[in-house]
Amino acid sequence: MSIRRFEDIHARQEARLLVKKICSPASEGAFVKDFHLRDQICGVAISVMANIVAGFDCDSNTEFTRFLGIARRSAVEVQSLLYTAMDVGNITPEQLKANCEQAGKIKMFISAFKSAMPKEY
Repeated sequence: MSIRRFEDIHARQEARLLVKKICSPASEGAFVKDFHLRDQICGVAISVMANIVAGFDCDSNTEFTRFLGIARRSAVEVQSLLYTAMDVGNITPEQLKANCEQAGKIKMFISAFKSAMPKEY
């Protein structure tokens, strides 16, 4: 399958789901009053998706690969912030597990995508 639009990138589709899974619950319960953590975790989740899209619009595979690396590191940051959210009582252990698994899936897709990308010389 060729990728003609950023919407076709599977890692971006999964990142979009992560944003929904994190930012919707962050708008209710105890999380709603934890402004800094809520804004941080939602912003980083959005960054995962945004960097995949920004990379897609680059002029070279090398630059696209760089943006994919940033997106992958943002997914790791999401995982770390999820632990903080659970530790302070903003999410349940079940939410932590589900969202960490989603972020892990995105990391896997990004790594596979980077590996399959043709190298430039």
